[in-house]
Amino acid sequence: MNDNSTSTVITESALDVSIVVPVYGGSAALPELCHRLDATLQAAGLDYEVILVDDRGQTEAWGVIRALAAKHARVRGLRLGRNFGQHAATICGIAQARGEWIVTMDDDLEHPPESIPALLAAGDDDHPLVYGVFQKRTHAAYRNLSSELMRRLLKRAFPDLNEDYCSFRAIHAPLAKQLDRFGLNRPYIDGMLSWLTSSTRSVKVPHEQRQHGESTYTMRKLISHAANIFVTFSYMPLRIATFGGAGLAVLSFLYLLYVIYGRLSGSITDPGYASLMSVILFACGIQLLILGVVGEYVGRLMGATFRRPVYIIDCETRSQKTTPLGSIVSDTPSKIIR
Repeated sequence: MNDNSTSTVITESALDVSIVVPVYGGSAALPELCHRLDATLQAAGLDYEVILVDDRGQTEAWGVIRALAAKHARVRGLRLGRNFGQHAATICGIAQARGEWIVTMDDDLEHPPESIPALLAAGDDDHPLVYGVFQKRTHAAYRNLSSELMRRLLKRAFPDLNEDYCSFRAIHAPLAKQLDRFGLNRPYIDGMLSWLTSSTRSVKVPHEQRQHGESTYTMRKLISHAANIFVTFSYMPLRIATFGGAGLAVLSFLYLLYVIYGRLSGSITDPGYASLMSVILFACGIQLLILGVVGEYVGRLMGATFRRPVYIIDCETRSQKTTPLGSIVSDTPSKIIR
């Protein structure tokens, strides 16, 4: 950003756009990200703010955020009490945003700030949600393959989900503010947005190379994220369990008829221990699988009953001062900060 930005006074009135960036493993890229955001949005004549949400991924991240907030009046920093995940951190930033439009993006410079004006230009009152679609992804081959498989599976399990879903999005503030009302302790923003609106647009944007560090999305985290999406936003696992159990029951019944017929005809004199145990073990395995799926749903219901907070803001920094908040943020927007 420009050095003279420290003299800029940001009022509490509404801005044109708020940029929300959850920070986990890309703190080294934040100075360049803020500089490019400033150059792009100043050239577009937009009044804006940048909200950096520290999701406790790197110990040095908060120091970088504090330095940027002290130097640039348009930058605000929020530090969460612990790691709540990318989607919870994004919702935290959205809840604090003052812009008429809210743009969410990653902290690793893979989302080009120069494409933000194009996203905003595509949005209007009839299309409050705009996704940035990558022309060609620069991720590793396994990431691209897993992402494509996930998209296909999600489209079958969740027909209302926008095929172009991405964390690089522009959301009209009245729509974005509804996300904090869900109160899901393991939120999935794109699934929640699909529940709220089907009026979306997509804009093609370049997918830039990560400049600092490596992606923190390991295969284990990707699988965990996929499981959370399916259990929280789709009934497909339950339906698979139901149809699987029904199919097993039919096969077991047919096999029983075969055994009875063989016994009566004399072709089977001793079914044998091996065949009996294989059937029992197979049936028990399917039953345990079905119970595990049901248990996942029961666990999520218990989590919702306990009403654990989506995120907890530890402190905020802006305008050369850090203010402890200690506020628990739940599903009530009026209780975000106290």
